[in-house]
Amino acid sequence: MQLTAENYYSNEANREYMSVSQFKDFYGTYGRLGCEFTALEKLEERWEEEETTALLVGSYVDAYFEGTSERFKIEHPNIFKKTGDKGLLKDYVKAEEIIARIERDEYFMKYMSGQKQVIMTGELFGTKWKIKIDSYIPDVAIVDLKVMASITELKWVKDIGYLDFVRYWGYDIQGAVYQEIVRQNTGKKLPFYIAAATKEKEPDIRIVHATDNYLQEALNVVGANMPRVLRVKSGEAEPDRCELCDCCRHNRVLTRPISIMDLTSGI
Repeated sequence: MQLTAENYYSNEANREYMSVSQFKDFYGTYGRLGCEFTALEKLEERWEEEETTALLVGSYVDAYFEGTSERFKIEHPNIFKKTGDKGLLKDYVKAEEIIARIERDEYFMKYMSGQKQVIMTGELFGTKWKIKIDSYIPDVAIVDLKVMASITELKWVKDIGYLDFVRYWGYDIQGAVYQEIVRQNTGKKLPFYIAAATKEKEPDIRIVHATDNYLQEALNVVGANMPRVLRVKSGEAEPDRCELCDCCRHNRVLTRPISIMDLTSGI
């Protein structure tokens, strides 16, 4: 299958290729529980994740920097007010403020100056992978744009402690896979950076270098879990259910009572 901008996110492409988002659907991150059952339901087109405002704000900013803003607005009429001046809803007004803040920082814009939405494929841990790079600067850097609530807020993880946003949301996994696939295509092992901006009253902006020691650790996690992921994806193993996500709740069929101890088993 030849990947293009039009078919990159298609179910056909997702069946043929593994991606970072698909891996995280199966395995999860510290900040988001994976669910094998939901991952398969999405592949079989029996479940579709809801487009949240938080995700759409990030996509709005992404679309601006890749030059597809007008198409995004046409495809998402729900970002506009339904009455009055028909202007953007307040969340997308904030997205415009984030864009303006980014554009007045010369250093940030250097990292956003690369080739936009570059698609590459490769093979890793027994399967084909696909990646799509926000800003690819050949021979220099791999850059991914992230819009989030906070750059500096730490998240608590049981048995580990406080974690930065990079590892909490699995962006180190993304960096590790992107770095390796780029190396396979170019022979160059390039540094991975997150161009981060926040939705705060005064948007914060930072360029975060996900250093190779963290990327190697993340790649080891992917390698250790891919055999299970591939068995489930191919139908060789039954998917586990997390029993906590919307998809599991939607498909729950009761067969017995649970005990009080079951309510606290995950603590």
